[in-house]
Amino acid sequence: MEVIGQMGFLPLLDSGIRGFSAEEMVDDDCRYVVYADGGWDWPLWKWKGPVVTEGNCVYGKFFAGKAGFISREWWPDFCNYRRRSRPAPAEGSIEEAILLTLQEHGSLITRELRAACGFTGPKMRSRFDGYVTRLQMACRIVTEDFVYPLDRHHREYGWGWSLLTTPEQLLGREACRCERTPEESYRRLYAHFKTILPAASEKQILRLLK
Repeated sequence: MEVIGQMGFLPLLDSGIRGFSAEEMVDDDCRYVVYADGGWDWPLWKWKGPVVTEGNCVYGKFFAGKAGFISREWWPDFCNYRRRSRPAPAEGSIEEAILLTLQEHGSLITRELRAACGFTGPKMRSRFDGYVTRLQMACRIVTEDFVYPLDRHHREYGWGWSLLTTPEQLLGREACRCERTPEESYRRLYAHFKTILPAASEKQILRLLK
């Protein structure tokens, strides 16, 4: 949480830039491990929910389709730029239907949203996930928390499901507004990434911002 607050941005897993991910920053005993009995543990993965709900940040697939955190301080500029570079879904489009369904319900786990939008046929899951990823990249859908199934002893298990919502629902409309133009936000973001990632190439920075 401190790193997210200091840097403003932090991908969860490999970002393509050496050292710039939560996965690379944590101690070895917090990384993914498989036990001899077939069980597994991954403290970093389990931290996602508490970081999202307590860390004063926003989580979603924002970085080249990969998930990561953005501090609330930097969210208005990032949202401002991304929404201009990735316009609102066209009227009557599948993306619009997904967004309207989510707005109607407030928040839904991914499989509930998929079912509510009628993506229930074979091979529909990956197609639907692609639409949701594009909406996250456009800063129109974010992850509110993670929901885990319970075993017969009422213990959480598995990888968990993303509880999706809109940033307006999660943060309020004011938090998604910015006084700067999208171009000004982009220049501010670019300069910030150059500062926090001095060893990154131009191509790597542009890939994160695109």
